[in-house]
Parts: sequence; C-alpha cells; structure tokens
Amino acid sequence: MAEEKQFDLTVIGSGPGGYVASIRAAQLGLKVACIEKAPSLGGTCLRVGCIPSKALLESSAHFMFAGKQLAQHGVVVERPKLDLNRMMKRKQQTVNMLGKGVETLFKKNKVESICGTARILGSGSLEVESADNTSTLVHSKHILIATGSQPVSLPSVPFDGERIVSSAEALSFENVPEHLVVIGGGYIGLEL
Repeated sequence: MAEEKQFDLTVIGSGPGGYVASIRAAQLGLKVACIEKAPSLGGTCLRVGCIPSKALLESSAHFMFAGKQLAQHGVVVERPKLDLNRMMKRKQQTVNMLGKGVETLFKKNKVESICGTARILGSGSLEVESADNTSTLVHSKHILIATGSQPVSLPSVPFDGERIVSSAEALSFENVPEHLVVIGGGYIGLEL
C-alpha cells in the first residue's frame, strides 16, 4: 500500500520556477511539497543548463584573458594550457554547491522534497513513483506544474551522444571539439 501525504500546495519540478514558488508559498504559511524526478534539486537550469554553461563561460573567459589580454598589461604568459578535466570538475562543484543551497532553503522553509515521477490522478491527487518503484499518494489543495524544459532532437537527426549531442551532453564534453555546429537559438545554444 502506498504511503499517503497531505499538502496545501504540491509543486511538480524544482527548477527556478518550482523551487522559488515552493519556498515563497511555505513562507506564506502553506504546507508545501516539491516533487522532482531527478536525484538532485534545481531543474535543467541548475543541473545541465544555465549554471553549468555560465561556469564554463567564466573559465573560458579566464583562459582568453590569460592568453591574450594579460600581455596588454605587460604580463607575458607563455601559451596557456587548457585542463578540460579541471574545468569540468569546477563546473560540477558549482552545480553541486548551488544544489545544496536549494536543499538548505527547502529545509529552512519546511518544504518537503519528494524524489520521483509525478502523475496527476485527478483533482487534488497525485501519485509519485520513486526510482525504487515505491509509490506515494499525495493529496493537495493546489498543484503547480513547473516541469521546465529538456532538449528535443530533430526527428531526422536524433541525438547519438557522440557526433550529434544535446545541450546537456555538450556541457559535458570530455575533449574540446575542433569544430562545432549549433542548431537552435535558445540561450544555451547561443552560449555554446
């Protein structure tokens, strides 16, 4: 038998819209749950979107500065070397730190985090299935859907993880590609 829980507001998705709405509703006195299917909070933006891309952009800017702009200040640096593994490690540390920040805000504001995939059963009720196939039945006066976005491949050009990659995969390259073509004009595509 599934565990049952009761809330005033249940938010599906813990990205920037979902976690902010959850925290604010809790601050206003509601009993709030936030359901996230990924094992960590923060949504696409925090895990595989704007935060990782900004971390890599910052590292790239430092690389550019060391290679070209320091000489303008009379500081001569031999050709800088890119350590992609260290750059990716720093990116992941930034993501992890900010994810822990969302967890801390949830605890501070008494937002219950439920990990699993939500399915709306009807007015005011949801079923959440966790990775271990256990279910939680959630009853809620209000449900907010804040599921965000995810990369979508073109039907004739599916992602293969090697030559054709999603934005999430592009932010985790193990080697810097010599050539890169970006299809799409969203913010992550523009930053790539």
